[in-house]
Amino acid sequence: MNEIVLMSDPRVAAIPVADCGEPLVDVRHEASLAVDSRKADSSGAFAYLREGVLTRLLQAQRQLPGGLRLWFIEGYRPPALQSHYFERYADELRAGHPRWSPTRVREAASRYVSPPEIAPHSAGAAVDLTLVSADGRELDMGTRVNASPEESDRACYTDAGHISAEARANRRLLRDALAAVGPVNYPTEWWHWSFGDRYWALATGAETALYGPECPQAGSRLTP
Repeated sequence: MNEIVLMSDPRVAAIPVADCGEPLVDVRHEASLAVDSRKADSSGAFAYLREGVLTRLLQAQRQLPGGLRLWFIEGYRPPALQSHYFERYADELRAGHPRWSPTRVREAASRYVSPPEIAPHSAGAAVDLTLVSADGRELDMGTRVNASPEESDRACYTDAGHISAEARANRRLLRDALAAVGPVNYPTEWWHWSFGDRYWALATGAETALYGPECPQAGSRLTP
């Protein structure tokens, strides 16, 4: 996809799901992967991903130059939490743009939070992450992780031109490592990568998504 296709695009929702039944796994069991606690929750849900997504993260990490590591921030997001994030951001947009139609609000909100019914995070298929150095220093990526388009003046867009050369180079390192092993980026969020979900299927031309929101284990308590 050369254009920016948003999560709200009907083509994303139209992709059928043939869930392969792959389980959610706890990324904290992988000692080689650095896990941040900023999105930690009482159930530990944030640290789970589908098994195949985690496998690809570990493969991507091996693609990085020596001394750099992936820094995992958030994976699985329960549907209720996804709905909360989406509605909260949509409310902010409605307040700031009272004349916008519901369709325009939904489209604008999806630049930053996926509509709940197709959310890659709620399928266990998406991960938010960045890069850290060998000494644990977070690399300059141009914005913080989870910076909104309004806050960052769209510098959160992966191909934003108004960031430093260093930040562009660091984004390129992240992109090259992940894209080489299968995940796709959501182009309005440099930190968001997914594999096996509907957005991935549309981006890659797959006929069906491998992972849907009915994750194995998701209904039970998720613990380390």
